[in-house]
Amino acid sequence: MTLRRLPFSPWHLVLAPLALLFAAPLIWLFLTSFMSNAQINQFPPTIIPDALHLTGYDYVLSNGLFPRWFLNSAIVSAAAVASNLVLCSLAAYAFARMRFRGSNVVFGLMLTTLVIPFQLTMIPTFLIMKELGLIDSLGALIVPGLVSAFGIFLLRQFFVSLPRELEEAARIDGCSRLTVLVKIVLPLARPALTTLAVLTFLTVWNDLTWPLIAISSDENYTLQLGLTTFQGQHRTEWAAVMAGDVLTTLPVLIAFLLAQRTFIQSLTSSAVKG
Repeated sequence: MTLRRLPFSPWHLVLAPLALLFAAPLIWLFLTSFMSNAQINQFPPTIIPDALHLTGYDYVLSNGLFPRWFLNSAIVSAAAVASNLVLCSLAAYAFARMRFRGSNVVFGLMLTTLVIPFQLTMIPTFLIMKELGLIDSLGALIVPGLVSAFGIFLLRQFFVSLPRELEEAARIDGCSRLTVLVKIVLPLARPALTTLAVLTFLTVWNDLTWPLIAISSDENYTLQLGLTTFQGQHRTEWAAVMAGDVLTTLPVLIAFLLAQRTFIQSLTSSAVKG
């Protein structure tokens, strides 16, 4: 008796239920966004909408500040991604290829900042932003996230794994270190750069704590902070909250789907290189 081979990997039998488990909250969120407040609050709760209610989306989109909140989040996230790609690349290449006195000490001290919780640096950061006159402006959200220790560490580890021969050949041809970085190293590091861009975008886009502290004007709210206004002390527009969450989650899903192949390539290449 011969055993027939499955048309797919046996691992799919394990991964498919896990994927469904992780996708369940997103599916529930999407379905709930088409319910009315009455159906959301009823007991026992239901999963499937009894009708296609668009009251939540109407409430969100009729809010004149929602497009402004979306734009604010896009500006802050885009600035953080761009600055991290540029500044982290420069610093990571310096730590990976340039030897100077105290470089290992500086790199070690930088890594220790990764274990410091944000709650400890929150007040000093606020005071610095206040001295710079950036409180209650988008600058207060952009400046603290211009560069990250994790981004420097991630790119530095990737740069170290690249062969030096390519860079040495370019140096012999008369290229400067900056030219080598821009024209040789960075194109090879595209998977790591994509990973850093996706992780930075997710972190900044989903951040609520720091905007809650630094921003007080409605027109400067980000999406995450603006969605909290739909929840009142005595009444919460749950249909609007769910619809707003769907609209807020869409850019994150799109960003991940567009960068999925490169993101996975970065993870697998790092695993192979140890």
